[in-house]
Amino acid sequence: MPKSATSDKKLIASAMAAAPTAIAKGATIVVMEADGKLRTLRKGTNGFTCMPDNPATPGPDPMCMDKNAMEWVGAWVEHKAPAVGKVGFMYMLAGGTDASNTDPYATKPTAGNHWIKTGPHVMVVGADANFYDQYPKSADPDTKQPYVMWSGTPYQHLMAPVR
Repeated sequence: MPKSATSDKKLIASAMAAAPTAIAKGATIVVMEADGKLRTLRKGTNGFTCMPDNPATPGPDPMCMDKNAMEWVGAWVEHKAPAVGKVGFMYMLAGGTDASNTDPYATKPTAGNHWIKTGPHVMVVGADANFYDQYPKSADPDTKQPYVMWSGTPYQHLMAPVR
């Protein structure tokens, strides 16, 4: 088997680890290339898109999202404001370790960026600000309970643990 086909199989397996099997098996699988463009590894049928672990980040972070969440991620990646009130849902069932809870663009821990580890979780993105007001917004949250990540930024979202 050619090396790229073997690599693509590993990327697909990583991406599928993000969501329940019933979602992952019908999801489109994409990978972000070095130039920031998405390459489709497998076309899906259920409206979800899964991405494999990003090897540039310290911990596992494959994700799987619906159409609205995919648009939200696109806005975050491009440093643009996401659509407000266009609610999206994401799975990160492999966890999302080593991320700043306050800085959407932090690439490594610093004394002030509140680096945290999160286990398996789901996310709600793109909701109106008042939705997030009903959840804790601490810079150093209890990750065993729902909380708001990146509070006060255009990318604030609800993190809900799944254990």
